[in-house]
Amino acid sequence: MPAADDVVSSQAVIALNSKLPYTATIPNLWSAIEPTFRFGAADEKGPRRTMEDAHTYVFDFAGIHGQGFFAVFDGHAGKEAADWCAKNFHEHLLQALSARADPPIPDILNEAFQSVDRSLMKMSEDSDGKMHSGCTAVTALLRIEDADGRQPFATTLTSSSPVATIHSSLDESSDSATSPSPSEQTLGTGARKGSSQSRLKKAIKRLSQHISGHSPSVTPRTQSPTRPIHMHAVPTSSYPAEPQYPLPGQQLRRVLYVANAGDARGVLCRGGRALRLSYDHKGTDKQEAKRIMDSGGFVLSGRVNGVLAVTRSLGDPSMKEFVVGAPYTTETELTDEDECLILACDGIWDVLDDQMAVEIVRPIQDAQKAAEKLIHEATQRYTNDNITVMVIRLKDVTPELLATIEK
Repeated sequence: MPAADDVVSSQAVIALNSKLPYTATIPNLWSAIEPTFRFGAADEKGPRRTMEDAHTYVFDFAGIHGQGFFAVFDGHAGKEAADWCAKNFHEHLLQALSARADPPIPDILNEAFQSVDRSLMKMSEDSDGKMHSGCTAVTALLRIEDADGRQPFATTLTSSSPVATIHSSLDESSDSATSPSPSEQTLGTGARKGSSQSRLKKAIKRLSQHISGHSPSVTPRTQSPTRPIHMHAVPTSSYPAEPQYPLPGQQLRRVLYVANAGDARGVLCRGGRALRLSYDHKGTDKQEAKRIMDSGGFVLSGRVNGVLAVTRSLGDPSMKEFVVGAPYTTETELTDEDECLILACDGIWDVLDDQMAVEIVRPIQDAQKAAEKLIHEATQRYTNDNITVMVIRLKDVTPELLATIEK
């Protein structure tokens, strides 16, 4: 079992061990024998000196069995923004969902991205500019809903997530007997005490209190990607002991909502073909370059104002006039042809194209092994970046499918 300080909450919390790969078990409405999804995640520092990627995944999202929220954050100019997003993004999404009744989910994702971006700007301001990092992001929400995009079976959402597992590099040096809570931790590893650290700590604490309603976080303490501890954190006063199951007989569907800012990417395997569900926001893109120039900036050698290679991100306060946080969003109703979804940072896509990645993971039933295989392939191809991969298997690998792949 995790140490007692791995969960910090003002409420009673049930903490359980959980190992990858994860399977959202039956019963479900799609099959009497197949799960709603299977999940695996892997990351690697690669040749970089530090690990600036972070990721989070939330099973039974919003208390509905079979739903999931998945996100990869690729940091730059420091890891603070990516780490903070890994801890807090899903809470912003839940708050946006609970604030409006049955809104279009792409609009909700846009609100969540903008809210997170504003929070990072506020954190930079409160730290007197000591926190100036940013991150790209790709998120995916696997949602169960009716034909009108509603969830008539769901009770009112609360502002807290029932299950959240967060991976970042915050805890690499947290070996002391007494560990601070997430709202009190200084983002970064091995930082020295001083006035700049104090300002950054206070800025993070203020934002964390604002998000959680002036109470400690109910999600697990951030874990190091090199020493992962997977666990469920279930606030018993916010959710029932078991997630809600849609009642049999309802005409429901699985819908995949993907949103991204920057060059972190989401790719769906549909019948063996790679279908990109995100958009690479880069300075080399003509549309994005025009938007930058229309805003008064310029693009030099594919970089915004000669500095940043991506044209959209979360954070980056010094570039926010040009590098916006508005995401590209897609809505995809899943079909019997949809086999798996890959979410990854550009450390993968720099050396593998969409179709190559799909062909690597397609025959691998174990989602965790599939994610690790992509990490291995990118490393073998000498990627020069941090690498983070998530694989969400939506359909099991059958003998018939394997026979088709081998032809």
